[in-house]
Order: sequence, then C-alpha cells, then structure tokens
Amino acid sequence: MEEDNVVKALAALAQQSRLRVFRALVIAGSDGLTPGALSDALALPATSLSFHLKELTNAGLASQERQGRNLIYRAAFDQMNGLLAYLTDNCCQGEACALESTVACDC
Repeated sequence: MEEDNVVKALAALAQQSRLRVFRALVIAGSDGLTPGALSDALALPATSLSFHLKELTNAGLASQERQGRNLIYRAAFDQMNGLLAYLTDNCCQGEACALESTVACDC
C-alpha cells in the first residue's frame, strides 16, 4: 500500500462518526448496509452520514453499489487489510509477535 493511501485512510478514520460508520460496515460484512440502515443504527442525520460515506469512499475504505433503488455500502476489506499490513509490516523486527495478555510486544 502506498504511503499516500495510508495517510488518506487514517485521516478518514480519525473522526468519531466515520470510525463508527466504518465499523458498522465491517460488522455488516459482504451484505453491506443502506444509508437508511446506517442512519438508524448510528443515529446520524442523513446529511452527515452522506458526508462521512463520501469521505470513506474517497479514502478507499468503502464501496458503493446500486441495487435497484437502493445504494449499498460495504467496507473495502482489501483496503482495510492493506492498511493493517502496512501498519504492522515491521512489527517485532519482522518476527511473529507473541500475543500474550501479560506481555506486550516490544515493537
């Protein structure tokens, strides 16, 4: 993943409502959600939600598909996985990090 794309994705997620929208899309999985369902679930006004979905889409973290009269938004899992891989690429000097609850990884 290119550094510019990483910065754009992190900037998009660095806002509370957008983070909540993205997490809801991740939870919905490949079924995705309509803006109405997102608005109801997150108690966000339609205009605010529209802005946040546009920002997530522009950052490559969400996709939009028309199904009949509805728009369906989905998390872009490939982009999310690329972001996570970029962030953890050099963790623990390239070795697998131990995931023990009592010992933190010295990355």
